Amino acid sequence: MTVTVACRKAVIEDVDQIHQIIREYADKGIMLPRSQQTILSTIDTFVVAEAAGKVVGCGSLCQLGSDLVEIRSLGVLEEYKGHGIGSRLVGFLLEQAKRRGIPKVMALTYEVKFFERNGFHVVPKEIFPEKVWTDCIYCKKQHCCDEIAVLKRLD
Repeated sequence: MTVTVACRKAVIEDVDQIHQIIREYADKGIMLPRSQQTILSTIDTFVVAEAAGKVVGCGSLCQLGSDLVEIRSLGVLEEYKGHGIGSRLVGFLLEQAKRRGIPKVMALTYEVKFFERNGFHVVPKEIFPEKVWTDCIYCKKQHCCDEIAVLKRLD
């Protein structure tokens, strides 16, 4: 099956579909859950991948510091995996970071090979105190985090 996908900035009408994608990952324990209200209040940070009028993937870019953003809530519906949609979303988010003049993009992930294929490198989590104080203090895995930190420099 060939899938034609377009990436774009998310709009309010995408909130339910973004929430569904994130919930599927959160239910498996591999992504932090996000409420519909949280997604709505941060919709300007989200991008989506759309195929035949349906949102099939999403991701967001969260500012952590003046020179650092995080890719978060990155996911693709199960039936659309394997078509390069995740990489297209990452590329779209990296372009946004470049346009904003942000030189470093990080993520916490279980999908290290995916991020390495997209030009990221594994780094120690401890180099991101901005992340720790923004999100990690609220995470139930705070003291036993098993996610891997990755970083890509755009400068």
